[in-house]
Amino acid sequence: MSRNEPAILQQWQRVSRLPFGSWLFSRLIGLTVPYAATINARVLNLMPGRAQAQMADRRAVRNHLRSIHAVALTNLAELTANLAIMSRQPVKGARWIVTGFDTEFVKKARGAVTAQCEVGPLDWSQPQSLSGRVELRDAAGDIVMTATPRWKIGPDAAKA
Repeated sequence: MSRNEPAILQQWQRVSRLPFGSWLFSRLIGLTVPYAATINARVLNLMPGRAQAQMADRRAVRNHLRSIHAVALTNLAELTANLAIMSRQPVKGARWIVTGFDTEFVKKARGAVTAQCEVGPLDWSQPQSLSGRVELRDAAGDIVMTATPRWKIGPDAAKA
């Protein structure tokens, strides 16, 4: 663990190796971002530029069609995408914000759904807009939703 690694990676590495560490890390995210806690997602993996999280199929996230609600899926996609970009964020002097989020629902989601997002190396020295891709898959490995998050990233002018 290096002090030059993004804070989210340092936290993941510190907590995930504990018994029930993934569960604990996921609960800590829910305390920090209360809305994200509503879907009770579990972070499965976090490394530089890559995040993977899973949401169980439970009554609280279902719709009238007995499948997982579109907004719950979108919430899982946003959580996963933002973890991926945070895993690339410099320790100091950089910031980001979501500026848009497009979703495409491919099929009804039933059962546990796993989201994955990968973000390549980023240049945080200049303000820029970028987009990513999140894939959400059911237990059979079928894509149930894809999402395209858009962020504005750049240096933190207040701390530069």
